Amino acid sequence: MEKDRLRIEKAAEKDVPMLLSFIKELAEYEKLSHLVVATEEVLKRSLFGENPPAEAVIAYYQDHAAGFALFFQNFSTFLGRAGIYLEDLYVQPAMRGKGIGRALLAHLAGVARSRDCGRLEWAVLDWNEPAIRFYRSLGAAPLNDWIVFRLTGEPLQRLAESEG
Repeated sequence: MEKDRLRIEKAAEKDVPMLLSFIKELAEYEKLSHLVVATEEVLKRSLFGENPPAEAVIAYYQDHAAGFALFFQNFSTFLGRAGIYLEDLYVQPAMRGKGIGRALLAHLAGVARSRDCGRLEWAVLDWNEPAIRFYRSLGAAPLNDWIVFRLTGEPLQRLAESEG
């Protein structure tokens, strides 16, 4: 049985090099490698420093690190409750089809439940049909009425400097 070979563990500081490697593999799959500027030091501080803004878990299959999920708590004003936002979920290509992605999401659903969160949500690239089919099979629903906006780099700096 696959479940007997699979375990999910909270990431530890010693796992930072592996997490960065997974992040780079994910970025390559998503054709976004040019956007990865994270370093081991930045990840260490962000995941294990004082008041870390994010958390990570690692999936092991037969004692081999096979993937990860990185997430943080957000808040829904409509629900009046916290939620979990899944920033990234990645399973190495050779490890796909073994229930690892589902196990990672089930683990996060358990975290959300234990923290009395009202929802678990994430984004997926619109071309990633295998992931979209997988998420729909779990009962997840796309939010087609919403458009995600993002400020980074110079526009973020300009807006921040305009405050006053």
